[in-house]
Amino acid sequence: MNELFFFEELLQSEDDAITIVNTEQKVIYWNHAAEQTYQIDKEQIINQPITNFFSHDDLMVMKVLNTKEPVKNAYHRPRKDKHVVVNSSPVFNQENTLIGVISIERDITHIVKLNDNLESTSQELQELKQKMTPASSSSPFAKLKGDSQALHQMIRLASKTAGTDATTLILGESGTGKEVCARAIHDASKRKNAPFIPVNCGAIPQALFESELFGYESGSFTGAEKGGKAGKIEMADGGTVFLDEVGELPLDMQVKLLRVLQENRIYRIGDSGGKQIDVRFVAATNQDLEKLMQENKFRSDLFYRLNVIQLTMPPLRDRKKDISILAKTFLKQFAAKYQTSIPEIPDETMEALQQYHWPGNIREIRNLMERIIILHEGTTLTRQDVLSFLPVSFSNPPLPHTETLPLEKENLEKISIEQALELCNSNKSKAAKQLGISRVTLYQKIKKYHLDI
Repeated sequence: MNELFFFEELLQSEDDAITIVNTEQKVIYWNHAAEQTYQIDKEQIINQPITNFFSHDDLMVMKVLNTKEPVKNAYHRPRKDKHVVVNSSPVFNQENTLIGVISIERDITHIVKLNDNLESTSQELQELKQKMTPASSSSPFAKLKGDSQALHQMIRLASKTAGTDATTLILGESGTGKEVCARAIHDASKRKNAPFIPVNCGAIPQALFESELFGYESGSFTGAEKGGKAGKIEMADGGTVFLDEVGELPLDMQVKLLRVLQENRIYRIGDSGGKQIDVRFVAATNQDLEKLMQENKFRSDLFYRLNVIQLTMPPLRDRKKDISILAKTFLKQFAAKYQTSIPEIPDETMEALQQYHWPGNIREIRNLMERIIILHEGTTLTRQDVLSFLPVSFSNPPLPHTETLPLEKENLEKISIEQALELCNSNKSKAAKQLGISRVTLYQKIKKYHLDI
């Protein structure tokens, strides 16, 4: 008989709620943990129908009584305010007749509420992150340095874009950081572990466009590599292709690119079957594509395919607040590279940097800071030092006259290009680097201003 006392003590010591119900649906056992879980005293519920205290539909024991089948580790909600994991089994006598059901229920209400709170907090945190500019050094967008509202707005849009596979068109002047933005979008996307393949459409000779972009099969033309060669788009399968200076694409290549965008299929030269690909396209240009469309130099159907999401990189002249941040960042970077000290920048020097119009944008300020670190002597960078490194047209501005602002800007730009070409002995690559613009852009400016070189 002593075994019954031990058995009773065992059941009462159990942390899980234990209920035994007979075939008449009356409670014949209710331990201390059940009292605590459901706030029902043993004296109240013993020998009473369990349906007096719980809704019939909310009772797992009723299901087991009806089906005579056990339930193992099932999530259950016997009351609106209670969440449990239940193990419930039918009990049979020696004649294999059902005599009742025993149910063991572990209260997980606290865990469920904690999880709900965690989900709610995580959602709030995510919403807060979306409202803020990604500032963490681990964020791919942290490479876009600055604290201006124009940059913040662009990064917010780019962050949302990164979570999709939408084709994206990045607009902006040369040197504004379009490729850095494209890389950040890729690195913040689900494709981050797949290739990011940049293609400078302005640097590929027209005769090589098709083989570079789409690849070729073995023997498709004289000089073709044995076994063929994958093009840039195929190399990016699973990842992202960045088409820089997409406005430079020849019209016949625009047709073929449009087909890839429509079919998600690549056709190498000499291959009529094609290959299915999974590539995200991000394109960029410093040209006015809508104007090119009007001039029949850029296909409208390709433009609309590329322009699902449009981002605009703000020019540095519209980000005056960021000039100080960028100047100090690049000075620190190049001081470490060339193992020299960082010169101090007084307020009047920074004011001179902020007054400059930066036609080459971030690329130009980066190049300027590198020149300063290499050539400057002394511990302080004075206003005059900065002016000596900037174009002569800025250091010695012309007297006021009646020309319009756009024309004045063009005159300054023309003078800067002429000086750079003269300084670099007409070497266009060096001159473009000196000006902080691409070689293609320099060629366009030379043609625009009818410069004799």
